[in-house]
Amino acid sequence: MLAFCNQAHAGENAIVPSLIPQPATMQVDADAAALHVDARTPLHAAGDAAKRVAGQLNAFLTKAGRTPLPIAVRSKGAHGIQLDIDADSGIPAEGYALTVNADGIAIRASDEAGLFHGAVTLWQLLTQGEGPRVTLPAMRIEDAPRFPWRGYMLDSARHFQTPAQVKQLLDTMALHKLNTFHWHLTDDQGWRIEIKRYPRLTQIGGCRIPAGDAGIDPASGRSAPYCGWYSQDDIRDIVAHATALHITVVPEIDMPGHATAAIAAYPALGTEGRQIPVSAHRGIHANLFNVDDATFDFLDGVFAEVAQLFPGPYIHVGGDEAIKTQWQASPRVQARMRELGLADEAALQSWFIHRLETLVHAHDKRLIGWDEILDGGLAPDATVMSWRGIDGGIAAARQGHDVVMSPNADLYLDYLQTDSPDEPGGRPRPKLIPMEKFYRFEPVPEALDAAQRRHILGLQANMWTTDDVRFSAVEHNTFPRLLAVAETGWTPQASKDYASFLQRLPAWNRRYEALRVGHARTPFRVLLEDAPAGNDKATLRLSNPLGYPVRYTLDGSEPTARSPLYAAPIEATLPVQLRTAAFAGGTALQPADRFDVTATSLRSRGNAQLQPCIAEGPVLRMQDDTAQADGLRALFNVAFMQPCWRWEQAPMAGAGSIEVRAGRLPYIIDQSEEENARRRFLPARSAHGELDIRAGSCDGEIIATAPLPARPDADGFVTLRAPLLRHSDATEALCIRFSGDFRPDMWVVKQVTLQP
Repeated sequence: MLAFCNQAHAGENAIVPSLIPQPATMQVDADAAALHVDARTPLHAAGDAAKRVAGQLNAFLTKAGRTPLPIAVRSKGAHGIQLDIDADSGIPAEGYALTVNADGIAIRASDEAGLFHGAVTLWQLLTQGEGPRVTLPAMRIEDAPRFPWRGYMLDSARHFQTPAQVKQLLDTMALHKLNTFHWHLTDDQGWRIEIKRYPRLTQIGGCRIPAGDAGIDPASGRSAPYCGWYSQDDIRDIVAHATALHITVVPEIDMPGHATAAIAAYPALGTEGRQIPVSAHRGIHANLFNVDDATFDFLDGVFAEVAQLFPGPYIHVGGDEAIKTQWQASPRVQARMRELGLADEAALQSWFIHRLETLVHAHDKRLIGWDEILDGGLAPDATVMSWRGIDGGIAAARQGHDVVMSPNADLYLDYLQTDSPDEPGGRPRPKLIPMEKFYRFEPVPEALDAAQRRHILGLQANMWTTDDVRFSAVEHNTFPRLLAVAETGWTPQASKDYASFLQRLPAWNRRYEALRVGHARTPFRVLLEDAPAGNDKATLRLSNPLGYPVRYTLDGSEPTARSPLYAAPIEATLPVQLRTAAFAGGTALQPADRFDVTATSLRSRGNAQLQPCIAEGPVLRMQDDTAQADGLRALFNVAFMQPCWRWEQAPMAGAGSIEVRAGRLPYIIDQSEEENARRRFLPARSAHGELDIRAGSCDGEIIATAPLPARPDADGFVTLRAPLLRHSDATEALCIRFSGDFRPDMWVVKQVTLQP
């Protein structure tokens, strides 16, 4: 039991609770006696459910490097930590009450999920301190979630994650109080779920040949397939793991579009009936399921096994991005439309979704799909996941359908979060989605009335994996931005406060480190924009993506809380050893960033420091198809409709030539005829095209050019050198392009250097 020495005087070294998500209500009594909790503090649990929660609390403490608490036989009036479930307590579902006073800690709930969430709150409190003992202030928390759907989607179709990695994500979701795991299991690039009656779905559909060098075994020169799928035993294990964490798994089987992998396995499912490969390309594909009865018999067989594997109420059927060209060109599909009396292909998709809903209902499940399922009329009991903004969600709620808000401009995790060159693969433009944008998204539109607002089930962040094969990139893009989603999903709207959130955020960096959960450091680091400012001088602009105060030194020493605070651009004499760090509460958020700014460094720019030449249009951060000696792959920002790169303030004074380190990537973008018509490229003037350097803009004066080779060197790169055709003493904007059509392969810039 807790001895008297475990009590502390009022306010004595007690932590200031730093919880995410912020509880619905939290009252801290700074005048009451605080409480010490250490490895001797007993954990009392009444009943099997409470004992399970006690075990989970200890498991999470152990995972975070803390000593588990002794689970004691409960006795009346015992001190320590009490875990209780009381179905008659009146506490809302998933909610809990947590009390800390001089006698100990009590957590009560009306269900096991609520007790688990209370234990997660306690875990956050106990992992906030630094030492083996934590001093908690007297407090009372009464808490329950705002929304019943607090979701995270993982795309395992584009790139496969191991079962252990999926379970690690589920563990971290649980510590964020998220309760819905949407699992994207099928797409054009892969079918990842074993279906016993249709084994070719994984045998054929679970493998693809990556484009370019990534699809070639360097030792043998043969094709190197990229494969991965989950056996039904894997799925049962993962679902059981999620269920124990009070997370519902929603499987997605995408249709009628995003069907290439399924059709590759069973060509009769397609509208053309021909053998096709599993796609190694991104973009919207034309392949659709046909609308024959045999196809629905096939899908019914798939749903039968999916329903047995996933006990949750929903099956997600996709329904998005179904280009109708194959249906329009198919005499068989057109005949079917006439037979059904359907006016157009939008009506056919609506009929398709209605028929899917019948199949899903037959297996005691509800249908959910992306907002395109609204097109042509919505199935009666369907739930809509609104991704193309919130308008689809508004329309669905007005029609009386439940809605999950998941707009791509606010909640897509593959959109990068900072301008740092250290971001992984993803989508840096047309817009970043920084932490603040995630945090400020409000799922309930003001346009809805009170009755319609009740149809908003909640929100969901989506982690698409198209642009980076690494699991570390999944974690980087997900954490800590998922904390912002967690707070919106749990905390009452009136209690949300972004400034407070930023104060509470650094504690999670320490938790992620302790848990060995990969997470983004880039939001907590310092960005440098440096530019020439005259002979032997430079202008240094510093920023932190989250707006934390930045401190710096110019002599190579480590910045401290007493170092100069950055407030305005720094005019520095070269060379300068700039060291910077963002601070919160007098503590550096990350180890110092080190920038050695010299006249030479100002004459060179890497890919991520360049800008796309076009003002608008999509930019991807794409992985090289060739692994380097260290096993890693380079990353390139590419405006793939017009690959070009702009150096805004190139210091031309004294420059006699330009050197470009260039790589080559396969053009892996599937595009419609309309999109292809918008591509822009320079006609080649020689057999393999040219490096093209222009001043001012991409239509400006050519100031350097060099012929391109037929192919890059063995490492995937080539160094191109070209003399400058004229000289300047000023800074100029340079546009770097390569001539020739960039399909099927495109040249990309890795580094640009002006040579004296």
